[in-house]
Amino acid sequence: MSKPVKDMITAEYANRFGDLDGALVVDIRGMPANANNEMRLDLFAKDIRVTIVKNTLARKAFSGTALENLGTALDGPSAVVYGANSVVDVAREIIAWAKKVKNLELKGAVLDGEYFGGADGVKRLSTFPTRDEAIAKVVSIALAPGGKVVGAALAPGAALLGIVKEIQERLEKGETIGKV
Repeated sequence: MSKPVKDMITAEYANRFGDLDGALVVDIRGMPANANNEMRLDLFAKDIRVTIVKNTLARKAFSGTALENLGTALDGPSAVVYGANSVVDVAREIIAWAKKVKNLELKGAVLDGEYFGGADGVKRLSTFPTRDEAIAKVVSIALAPGGKVVGAALAPGAALLGIVKEIQERLEKGETIGKV
Protein backbone atom coordinates (compact mmCIF):
# COMPACT_ATOMS: atom_id res chain seq x y z
CA MET A 1 0.00 0.00 0.00
CA SER A 2 1.41 3.40 -0.96
CA LYS A 3 2.14 6.16 1.53
CA PRO A 4 -0.64 8.50 0.24
CA VAL A 5 -3.22 5.71 0.58
CA LYS A 6 -2.03 4.94 4.11
CA ASP A 7 -2.24 8.64 4.98
CA MET A 8 -5.81 8.81 3.62
CA ILE A 9 -6.85 5.75 5.66
CA THR A 10 -5.20 7.15 8.80
CA ALA A 11 -6.99 10.48 8.26
CA GLU A 12 -10.29 8.63 7.85
CA TYR A 13 -9.69 6.71 11.10
CA ALA A 14 -8.81 9.96 12.89
CA ASN A 15 -11.98 11.57 11.54
CA ARG A 16 -14.19 8.60 12.43
CA PHE A 17 -12.76 7.79 15.87
CA GLY A 18 -11.28 11.15 16.95
CA ASP A 19 -14.22 12.32 19.08
CA LEU A 20 -14.82 9.01 20.85
CA ASP A 21 -14.06 8.60 24.55
CA GLY A 22 -14.44 4.83 24.48
CA ALA A 23 -14.55 1.82 22.17
CA LEU A 24 -14.01 -1.95 22.10
CA VAL A 25 -11.76 -4.13 19.99
CA VAL A 26 -13.01 -7.55 18.92
CA ASP A 27 -11.88 -10.29 16.57
CA ILE A 28 -14.68 -11.57 14.33
CA ARG A 29 -12.47 -13.95 12.37
CA GLY A 30 -14.09 -17.36 11.88
CA MET A 31 -17.56 -16.04 12.57
CA PRO A 32 -20.17 -17.41 10.13
CA ALA A 33 -21.22 -14.81 7.55
CA ASN A 34 -24.91 -15.01 8.44
CA ALA A 35 -24.18 -14.54 12.14
CA ASN A 36 -21.85 -11.63 11.32
CA ASN A 37 -24.54 -9.92 9.24
CA GLU A 38 -27.20 -10.56 11.88
CA MET A 39 -24.94 -9.14 14.60
CA ARG A 40 -24.04 -6.05 12.57
CA LEU A 41 -27.69 -5.35 11.71
CA ASP A 42 -28.76 -5.76 15.33
CA LEU A 43 -25.96 -3.49 16.55
CA PHE A 44 -26.67 -0.94 13.80
CA ALA A 45 -30.29 -0.74 14.97
CA LYS A 46 -28.93 0.19 18.42
CA ASP A 47 -26.61 2.85 16.92
CA ILE A 48 -23.50 0.71 17.39
CA ARG A 49 -20.95 0.46 14.58
CA VAL A 50 -18.37 -2.21 13.75
CA THR A 51 -15.35 -1.14 11.69
CA ILE A 52 -12.54 -3.45 10.57
CA VAL A 53 -9.22 -1.62 10.94
CA LYS A 54 -5.63 -1.99 9.87
CA ASN A 55 -3.80 -2.14 13.19
CA THR A 56 -0.75 0.01 12.45
CA LEU A 57 -2.81 2.76 10.84
CA ALA A 58 -5.37 2.67 13.65
CA ARG A 59 -2.62 2.97 16.28
CA LYS A 60 -1.27 5.98 14.42
CA ALA A 61 -4.76 7.56 14.22
CA PHE A 62 -5.46 6.87 17.91
CA SER A 63 -2.22 8.51 19.01
CA GLY A 64 -2.95 11.51 21.23
CA THR A 65 -6.67 10.69 21.62
CA ALA A 66 -8.74 9.01 24.35
CA LEU A 67 -8.42 5.77 22.38
CA GLU A 68 -4.61 5.73 22.46
CA ASN A 69 -4.49 2.90 25.02
CA LEU A 70 -6.64 0.77 22.71
CA GLY A 71 -3.51 0.21 20.61
CA THR A 72 -2.56 -2.57 23.06
CA ALA A 73 -5.53 -4.65 21.88
CA LEU A 74 -4.79 -4.09 18.19
CA ASP A 75 -3.04 -7.35 17.47
CA GLY A 76 -4.12 -9.66 14.68
CA PRO A 77 -7.43 -9.20 12.86
CA SER A 78 -9.29 -6.44 14.67
CA ALA A 79 -12.60 -4.61 14.51
CA VAL A 80 -13.37 -1.48 16.50
CA VAL A 81 -16.89 -1.41 17.97
CA TYR A 82 -18.23 1.97 19.04
CA GLY A 83 -21.37 4.08 19.27
CA ALA A 84 -24.57 4.11 21.34
CA ASN A 85 -24.80 6.45 24.32
CA SER A 86 -21.86 4.90 26.14
CA VAL A 87 -19.13 2.34 25.64
CA VAL A 88 -20.73 0.50 28.57
CA ASP A 89 -23.84 -0.06 26.41
CA VAL A 90 -21.58 -1.29 23.62
CA ALA A 91 -19.82 -3.70 25.99
CA ARG A 92 -23.15 -5.08 27.22
CA GLU A 93 -24.35 -5.70 23.67
CA ILE A 94 -21.08 -7.29 22.53
CA ILE A 95 -21.03 -9.61 25.56
CA ALA A 96 -24.58 -10.69 24.74
CA TRP A 97 -23.44 -11.47 21.18
CA ALA A 98 -20.33 -13.27 22.41
CA LYS A 99 -22.63 -15.66 24.30
CA LYS A 100 -24.59 -16.36 21.09
CA VAL A 101 -21.63 -16.61 18.70
CA LYS A 102 -18.65 -18.79 19.56
CA ASN A 103 -16.01 -17.10 17.35
CA LEU A 104 -16.40 -13.55 18.69
CA GLU A 105 -13.23 -12.77 20.67
CA LEU A 106 -13.22 -9.81 23.05
CA LYS A 107 -9.75 -8.22 22.93
CA GLY A 108 -10.11 -5.08 25.03
CA ALA A 109 -11.83 -1.76 25.60
CA VAL A 110 -11.09 1.83 26.56
CA LEU A 111 -13.28 4.19 28.58
CA ASP A 112 -12.00 7.74 29.12
CA GLY A 113 -8.43 6.63 28.46
CA GLU A 114 -8.54 3.67 30.88
CA TYR A 115 -7.73 0.33 29.25
CA PHE A 116 -9.70 -2.83 30.04
CA GLY A 117 -7.75 -5.79 28.66
CA GLY A 118 -9.18 -9.00 27.27
CA ALA A 119 -12.56 -10.60 27.75
CA ASP A 120 -12.40 -10.11 31.53
CA GLY A 121 -11.79 -6.39 31.13
CA VAL A 122 -14.71 -6.00 28.73
CA LYS A 123 -16.96 -7.96 31.10
CA ARG A 124 -15.85 -5.75 33.99
CA LEU A 125 -16.59 -2.65 31.90
CA SER A 126 -20.09 -3.94 31.14
CA THR A 127 -20.88 -3.94 34.87
CA PHE A 128 -20.21 -0.21 35.16
CA PRO A 129 -23.24 2.08 35.26
CA THR A 130 -24.04 3.98 32.08
CA ARG A 131 -23.98 7.76 32.13
CA ASP A 132 -27.75 7.95 32.69
CA GLU A 133 -27.63 5.35 35.47
CA ALA A 134 -24.79 7.21 37.18
CA ILE A 135 -26.67 10.53 36.97
CA ALA A 136 -29.79 8.91 38.46
CA LYS A 137 -27.74 7.48 41.33
CA VAL A 138 -26.09 10.85 42.06
CA VAL A 139 -29.47 12.60 42.05
CA SER A 140 -30.98 10.05 44.45
CA ILE A 141 -27.98 10.37 46.77
CA ALA A 142 -28.22 14.18 46.65
CA LEU A 143 -31.96 14.16 47.42
CA ALA A 144 -31.85 11.57 50.23
CA PRO A 145 -30.70 13.94 53.03
CA GLY A 146 -33.40 16.45 52.10
CA GLY A 147 -36.03 13.72 52.33
CA LYS A 148 -34.78 12.76 55.77
CA VAL A 149 -34.91 16.41 56.94
CA VAL A 150 -38.48 16.76 55.69
CA GLY A 151 -39.44 13.49 57.38
CA ALA A 152 -37.90 14.62 60.67
CA ALA A 153 -39.68 17.99 60.46
CA LEU A 154 -43.06 16.36 59.80
CA ALA A 155 -42.77 13.57 62.41
CA PRO A 156 -43.76 15.64 65.50
CA GLY A 157 -46.72 17.12 63.65
CA ALA A 158 -47.83 13.66 62.56
CA ALA A 159 -47.61 12.40 66.15
CA LEU A 160 -49.66 15.37 67.39
CA LEU A 161 -52.23 14.80 64.66
CA GLY A 162 -52.54 11.17 65.78
CA ILE A 163 -53.28 12.27 69.37
CA VAL A 164 -55.87 14.83 68.23
CA LYS A 165 -57.51 12.21 66.00
CA GLU A 166 -57.69 9.74 68.93
CA ILE A 167 -59.31 12.40 71.17
CA GLN A 168 -61.83 13.23 68.45
CA GLU A 169 -62.78 9.56 67.97
CA ARG A 170 -63.23 9.02 71.74
CA LEU A 171 -65.38 12.15 72.08
CA GLU A 172 -67.55 11.06 69.12
CA LYS A 173 -68.11 7.70 70.86
CA GLY A 174 -69.11 9.54 74.04
CA GLU A 175 -66.13 8.48 76.09
CA THR A 176 -64.58 10.79 78.60
CA ILE A 177 -61.00 11.81 78.36
CA GLY A 178 -59.03 11.49 81.57
CA LYS A 179 -55.77 13.07 82.62
CA VAL A 180 -52.62 11.14 81.97
